[in-house]
Amino acid sequence: MKTKELISTAKAMVANHKGILAMDESNPTCNKRFAKLGIPQTPELRRDYREMIVSTAGLNESISGAILFDETIHQQLKDESSFIDVLINNGIIPGIKVDGGTVALAGHPEEKITEGMDNLRNRLNEYAKMGLRFTKWRAVIIIGNDIPSQTCIEANAHTLARYAALCQEAGIVPIVEPEVLMDGDHTMERCFEVTEQVLHTVFNQLYKQGVVLEGMILKPNMIVPGLACKKQDSIDEVADATVKCLLRAVPAAVPGIAFLSGGQSPELASARLNAMNVRFKNKLPWELSFSFGRAIQQPALDIWNGNEKNVTEAQKALYHRAVCNLAARQGEYNSEMEKE
Repeated sequence: MKTKELISTAKAMVANHKGILAMDESNPTCNKRFAKLGIPQTPELRRDYREMIVSTAGLNESISGAILFDETIHQQLKDESSFIDVLINNGIIPGIKVDGGTVALAGHPEEKITEGMDNLRNRLNEYAKMGLRFTKWRAVIIIGNDIPSQTCIEANAHTLARYAALCQEAGIVPIVEPEVLMDGDHTMERCFEVTEQVLHTVFNQLYKQGVVLEGMILKPNMIVPGLACKKQDSIDEVADATVKCLLRAVPAAVPGIAFLSGGQSPELASARLNAMNVRFKNKLPWELSFSFGRAIQQPALDIWNGNEKNVTEAQKALYHRAVCNLAARQGEYNSEMEKE
């Protein structure tokens, strides 16, 4: 195991107040977002969209790494440069989503388990040869009546740890993503309870399977009420609850926590991250960063809308959202930035 390299890469992924751009949507997910805007769902337009993202000037000022999808790593810009090479040349660390998506958990049809372990060792070795330096695996935990079950939590935690161990064996940093979904009417307190239980179970499995905590990144949800909950807690209340939960469950050895946006609006995701860094700056053992997908991409996608004429304006929107989150990491984001 290349422990020193793993630790160095993990630290670089959360250094200098930068964050990780999640552009790893599967083809069905990307097509669904295109369909909502009336954009034809073709490989060519998916390539065009991703070229618009990776060729955005100045993106490396705020973004340390980018999570790609398998289709994307085999694609090229119009000048025939590979997406991987473009990112590397711009000082952005390339990574890839390696899970195979979620399916119903046997015996627990309302809950999910993530697939993708088949042939993972071989895939990771190939990805390493291609220059990819980190990966991501997402587990999904649903809050509902009598769920999540301990069976679901343990099954997903075990799989996350197996994935992480295989990544480090291949010299690749694993992003471990146990996402407690925002869907539902549960309270912030219920989200706290479930997330704490999930994180304790995940780190117990990581420890058992020998994962080097200094050579990984955690990608959790924030502690938020369900989208349908009548009480929507304040930005500061979410910040306090999130940090309290993480302090209870995440070992200090982990170099960075890069939050997922999970369906939050771009502005709210930035504001909540900002509040954490304002209230707890320099008081925490790990970096509080971001690994947002829609919360960075969506404004740009809305502007681009499948039309090459809109690329420049879309790139401005993408750059703006990345800069907003760079500011949030430093506790310097404010609503006035949204008027720029």
